[in-house]
Amino acid sequence: MYVIEALISLLSLITAFLLFGSLLENNIAGAVLIKQCEVEVCSDPIVKDSNLKVELFHTKLKAPSNMVFLNDSDILFLERYSGKVNRIINETILPEPLLDVNVAAGAGERGMLGLSISKAGSNVYVFIYYTESESDGGSPIGNRLYRYELMNSKLVNPKLLLDLPFKPGPNHNGGSIAMGPDDNVYLTIGDLDNVTDKPRPNTIMQNAIDGEEANGSGGILRITQSGEAVNGGIIGNIYPLNLYYGYGIRNSFGIDFDPITGKLWDTENGPNYGDEINLVEPGFNSGWKKVQGIWKLRGSNAGVELRSPPEDLVLFDGKGRYSAPEFSWKGRYGPTSIKFLDSAKLGKEYEHDLFVGDVHNGTLYHFDLNKTRTGLLLQGPLRDGVANNTEELEGVTFASGFGGITDIEVGSDGYLYVLSYVHRSIYRIVPAVTDN
Repeated sequence: MYVIEALISLLSLITAFLLFGSLLENNIAGAVLIKQCEVEVCSDPIVKDSNLKVELFHTKLKAPSNMVFLNDSDILFLERYSGKVNRIINETILPEPLLDVNVAAGAGERGMLGLSISKAGSNVYVFIYYTESESDGGSPIGNRLYRYELMNSKLVNPKLLLDLPFKPGPNHNGGSIAMGPDDNVYLTIGDLDNVTDKPRPNTIMQNAIDGEEANGSGGILRITQSGEAVNGGIIGNIYPLNLYYGYGIRNSFGIDFDPITGKLWDTENGPNYGDEINLVEPGFNSGWKKVQGIWKLRGSNAGVELRSPPEDLVLFDGKGRYSAPEFSWKGRYGPTSIKFLDSAKLGKEYEHDLFVGDVHNGTLYHFDLNKTRTGLLLQGPLRDGVANNTEELEGVTFASGFGGITDIEVGSDGYLYVLSYVHRSIYRIVPAVTDN
């Protein structure tokens, strides 16, 4: 009897160890799932500025991946694994979802991935990017971008805008959507877990000169709100080349437009190093898989430091252009959402500044921009544009303790809202003392 019990305990331990290792394979879906917790047993988030504080806005959400404000006290958010779009009005979740679709979310980073809105008069269009399946939790049939209309607390009249690949997967599907100042839709999609050269051939969008033709993966795509390519495309006029605003991207969970310049910025995830923040000009080539961060690739670890453009990139006769990151992490932090604070509600010193969240530590970073707003104003050990360790990040750490951050939004009230996947909660950062 004791021998049998001992064997059962050993098998349980081995199973737990294998599960832990499997989860660590994935960037977001793994690193945060092993730390799932309730708010009451997680550490409370804190903000470094004593003039500000963090409030718990809403909790007990289910695998929240993205959120968007419709107006004051009216928020939509995605449940990543259930395929639901829920609505919070006056801090209360409506009993019925606005939408419930079939998603492939059994493994990796698939599921409900991106959310944005556009208002045209009385019409509200909701754009949702997700890994669609014929049955809930079944095999994927595509990474798809749909446009819905919001009517009477329901999302109706779906229009398929983009039908994108999902193989090999299951990771690196991207998932950030942003409405540009040009009223076009911008969407990130990663390399779809194409992390090895064999037996998975790379495409030219991964800077493989002799690679397969572009298939819609590995870039930032731009389309009209009806799903058409914009102005004939940037690097090519044939589908899907005409969709690409930027390429050479391993994976991205965050894009946003500078409210002053209208320029696009992104965050990107490296393998075990080289996470990035980039200024994304039209035709931007981020360098993957020749370079990540400022390092030339060498297996799964950081390789040779590379401060000049890498060689043998795919540049489409000069229509594409490599640009080194404005900031990179040497370690593995997993930056996700990126947001410009287009508000002075937290103080003039933060207005129009850049905020970035990470998924591995639940840290919220704050960056000032230079005078031309073409780069970050970095000081001290970060002057070289690289965070070599966590200690060097102290100067740009704005707040911490959020668990895995998957989204940051500026509310209609002008305050900063943070979505925590691990805490299953929405937090709000406000002044410590508010006017009555």
